Amino acid sequence: MVRKNLSCRLERPKQRLTNADYDSSKPAAQFMKVLITEHEIRDRVTELGQTLSETYAGRPLTILGVLTGSIVLLADLIRATSVPLRVALIQAASYGGTRTTAGELTINSALVPDLRGRDVVILDDIFDTGNTMVGMLEAVQEFEPQSIRSAVLLWKTDRTVVDVEPDIYGFKIPDEFVVGYGLDYNDEYRHLPYIGVMEEEDLKHASGN
Repeated sequence: MVRKNLSCRLERPKQRLTNADYDSSKPAAQFMKVLITEHEIRDRVTELGQTLSETYAGRPLTILGVLTGSIVLLADLIRATSVPLRVALIQAASYGGTRTTAGELTINSALVPDLRGRDVVILDDIFDTGNTMVGMLEAVQEFEPQSIRSAVLLWKTDRTVVDVEPDIYGFKIPDEFVVGYGLDYNDEYRHLPYIGVMEEEDLKHASGN
């Protein structure tokens, strides 16, 4: 596994979103703190697409998106990449519903096509403890790819407990519960175009408490 990162991004101050900035039907989203703006995400995904295009030029690339959190990132990233590639999906879960802490990891590789001899990038929304990515790296290795690298939009460096780092990442973020751009709370807020922070009052509001 490659330990050296291909890209990095510094943390940035949070700002508070108001109704004038984004019109959402979800009350908790109307005043949610914004950690990473839509514009910053768009620029960073473009940079990541360029990195993949340079790294995998002339190579048989397959981007393996992790359901369901990576879907928005996957759609934008492949359009920012200028080399031929294949897209596949894998399902992994350690969170669910209103859980904010990781549970037992389950991986479903039934959707994964033949990867033998191909260069694979496993694409996920967030690298938290790292246990999910380690499990997926082990599962995908059984498909005998030429190479495997991991790519994530967000990396919670303070939460990482494994001796593995994401090979490619967009932003390092603090240990806060985040939603938006594919990330959810109880399967809500994936539609937000930015990364927002769900604080305690937001979680209570979203849970109906």
